[in-house]
Amino acid sequence: MGEFELIRRYFSPLAERHKSDLIVLGLGDDCAIQRIPAGCDLVFSIDTMVEGVHFPKDYSPERLGWRALAAAASDLAAMGATPVCFTLALTLPAVNERWLTGFAQGLSEASQSFGLVLAGGDTTRGPLTLSLQVHGTVREDSALTRSGARAGDLIFVSGTLGDAGAALDYLAEPHPTPDMAFVLDRYHKPRPRLELGRALAGIASSCIDISDGLQADLGHILTASGTGASIDPSKLPLSTALRNLKGSEAVGYALGAGDDYELCVTMPRESWREIPDSIRCQLTMIGTIEETPGMRLDDSAISSSGVSGFDHFG
Repeated sequence: MGEFELIRRYFSPLAERHKSDLIVLGLGDDCAIQRIPAGCDLVFSIDTMVEGVHFPKDYSPERLGWRALAAAASDLAAMGATPVCFTLALTLPAVNERWLTGFAQGLSEASQSFGLVLAGGDTTRGPLTLSLQVHGTVREDSALTRSGARAGDLIFVSGTLGDAGAALDYLAEPHPTPDMAFVLDRYHKPRPRLELGRALAGIASSCIDISDGLQADLGHILTASGTGASIDPSKLPLSTALRNLKGSEAVGYALGAGDDYELCVTMPRESWREIPDSIRCQLTMIGTIEETPGMRLDDSAISSSGVSGFDHFG
């Protein structure tokens, strides 16, 4: 099967199945054309996943289709953006029709769930690698960024932390327990917080998605904002499954493990008091932003705790 037949058979149907009025011209031309509504800014991001680095060798193609788009869409959530479309650059070692069928199915399910339309891409031969660029829109000058945290702001996270990182220990488990199954679902099928991100636009002072671990990603907010933070480990939201599986190590997973794709958010205290319960119930307060640079845990620097986030070149 040639490159263009591969695209026609597996990816053109996906582009046709999920359409958007904002895509004037989609898959099949030299470029896609996206229309930006009046009063909106374009938000875009690109993520790359490499076999053996971001997912195991022989990983389920259906799960990979979902995970790859979820990871990219989570960046839109962190900006408070409304998803529009994505492009896919897919590098394959060989044409495997069974693999392509599964991958396209997982990608299609994620596309429909996240409101992202396939608008174009490319296919090449080589080590299995996926690069997905996602596009979204926000009201002009209202995007959430990493640089707005100020001393006195409260720090929040959504959901529970550490589950996906813990799941790595059980990927090869043939008969997972219910607790293992819970954390495995968090790894295999992350659910980016798109609605929450949009709801926080205009309320949060800064935001980032937790892809490389809370310590690393909150650190990006602190660097961009020129601030520090104090974290209360007793307030970190941990699932019952993580506590059962990892015991006293659970807090370390919550601080350092990646792939949860939750949001880390800062906001002034007065904003927290005024937000509706529908947003409040999705967030857990874990600490405060401070003027003194650095990140502190129990009055100690987190950097000395032995917990660290993911770094490709670290």
